[in-house]
Amino acid sequence: RLGPELEICGYGCSDHYYESDTLLHSFQVLAKLLESPVTQDIICDVGMPVLHRNVRYNCRVIFLNKKILLIRPKISLANAGNYRELRWFTPWNKARHVEEYFLPRIIQEVTGQETVPFGDAVLATKDTCLGAEICEELWAPNSPHIEMGLDGVEIFTNSSGSHHVLRKAHSRVDLVNSATAKNGGVYILANQKGCDGDRLYYDGCAMISMNGETVAQGSQFSLDDVEVLVATLDLEDVRSYRAEISSRNLAASKVNPYPRVKVNFALSCSDDVAVPTCMPIQWRHHSPEEEISLGPACWLWDYLRRSNQAGFLLPLSGGIDSSATACIVYSMCHQVCLAVKNGNADVLADARKIVSDETYVPEDPREFCRRIFTTCYMASENSSQDTCNRAKLLAEQIGSCHISLNIDAAVKAIVGIFSMVTGRTPRFSVYGGSSRENLALQNVQARIRMVVAYLFAQLTLWTRGVPGGLLVLGSANVDESLRGYLTKYDCSSADINPIGGISKTDLKNFIQYCIENFQLTALRSIMSAPPTAELEPLVDGQVAQTDEADMGMTYAELSIYGKLRKIAKAGPYSMFCKLINMWKEICTPREVASKVKHFFRMYSINRHKMTTLTPSYHAENYSPDDNRFDLRPFLYNTTWSWQFRCIDEQVNQKEGKK
Repeated sequence: RLGPELEICGYGCSDHYYESDTLLHSFQVLAKLLESPVTQDIICDVGMPVLHRNVRYNCRVIFLNKKILLIRPKISLANAGNYRELRWFTPWNKARHVEEYFLPRIIQEVTGQETVPFGDAVLATKDTCLGAEICEELWAPNSPHIEMGLDGVEIFTNSSGSHHVLRKAHSRVDLVNSATAKNGGVYILANQKGCDGDRLYYDGCAMISMNGETVAQGSQFSLDDVEVLVATLDLEDVRSYRAEISSRNLAASKVNPYPRVKVNFALSCSDDVAVPTCMPIQWRHHSPEEEISLGPACWLWDYLRRSNQAGFLLPLSGGIDSSATACIVYSMCHQVCLAVKNGNADVLADARKIVSDETYVPEDPREFCRRIFTTCYMASENSSQDTCNRAKLLAEQIGSCHISLNIDAAVKAIVGIFSMVTGRTPRFSVYGGSSRENLALQNVQARIRMVVAYLFAQLTLWTRGVPGGLLVLGSANVDESLRGYLTKYDCSSADINPIGGISKTDLKNFIQYCIENFQLTALRSIMSAPPTAELEPLVDGQVAQTDEADMGMTYAELSIYGKLRKIAKAGPYSMFCKLINMWKEICTPREVASKVKHFFRMYSINRHKMTTLTPSYHAENYSPDDNRFDLRPFLYNTTWSWQFRCIDEQVNQKEGKK
């Protein structure tokens, strides 16, 4: 029995790992597991932090029949992107070395053991040999399974804490299958699934592989708290597979052996010849649009049920971003109804608690959506009738409880206070105002919407005589956050944001997916409309302001800038050098230079907004999330004088050669 990484305490404890309470409570749970009749006659591999000689390690504790066989500390710690394991743990750097670990008294009383092996070892049963890897070690260039396999280990386990990123699942599957394709063997991977209290969604995908082929696949997204994956395999298939790999056998003859912990136990029976074994299967991957539909939806459900709130409120503008957010909530309602239909009692209990009805059974996604989801269109004198109609029609099709209101009175009151104090009245630029006046008037509208959203989130259910409050959902996408194309403390400020890590391009594709799969025809007009903030006056009743014109760049360009900045680690000069080749058919070097400079100027001016960014579902590796993923200054020299001068020199050189 293999479970996920640090499963006893939960992977997302962060600085709680420093607390002795976390260690104490982990051992208390371990004692319960050791005593439980459920764990008898099965080798159990569980994860928890362990303090050995005053050093904290991320460990697997492997036990059988009330006896701890081995405590195996993690060798390669994850310390990039969202991971900070070196902050809390120390890697075990003593290869193939085992020490004595003195057990705490609460464990000694159960096992009767005073000390147990602690270190880099493998288990030798009567019929096979097992070795453990922990998450990151599979991704490392010198993965332990390589040397363990050469030393005769036939079954590899991997306890993982791997989070969802769009288009990532295949790489995990490929690594597992390639591990046993080269060396033979059985590889078992267990991964966390669900929201562990922060921005990440751990996406399951438990799997069992043998000799390079998948034989069992777990779900990537579901509302089930527990999923068990099993397989029956023949160890002789591993041995015959390895027999003909001469390069492997030559390397195995020279390998430095691992310490072996002998276990008086067999995984197989003497009379199991007729037991059928599992056959290879074809792994089924979700499309990116399916991932957006399912991953953030499951994350929202976890957040909702654990926050003890009664639903969500979304400012629905009639644009792509807020509409995509609404569709994710609708997808969540679908998942809840499906789980209840399939007999998930936990989901049913959570749904009843959320709607405050002990007899309620969610069967229709639209009906459940109406109970837990409120959408609000907040019009101003600058809003068009088209966006109002789009928002209303989408709300009708998904079943949300929809509110339409007008914020002009509040905006005029705020501007009136300013005019009364200063004696000056700001004007939009179309009426002769300066750019400062124009921006300030846009910001007032945007910020009023945030205040109104929170007021309605707190009191809407009160007006209906229903207990509880609503979580406010934000809907700024990853590209807008990167560019800073949002008002600080506007409707981008919310409790959580399910699309904050998703690009505009992917959201458009997701909208198309919803049209086809959920029959939400209201989305067609939303897809065809140009994105706009609707914060400047209309011209002849029509929208004159568009997002891409305001930003000075397209959303497609923003995605490229984002990937180069974060994933390719490119500063202004490196980005320019890459783009003059990528865009050589469509832009001159001077045009590329102008675009790169404009992006970095806007990015650095607005970087301070990332410090207050609403917690967002992490879905892209170029996310600008300032919390812990994208650690950068928020006060820049926005002239980038040295970097831009280097770009100008390159432009001049290229133009001089022509």
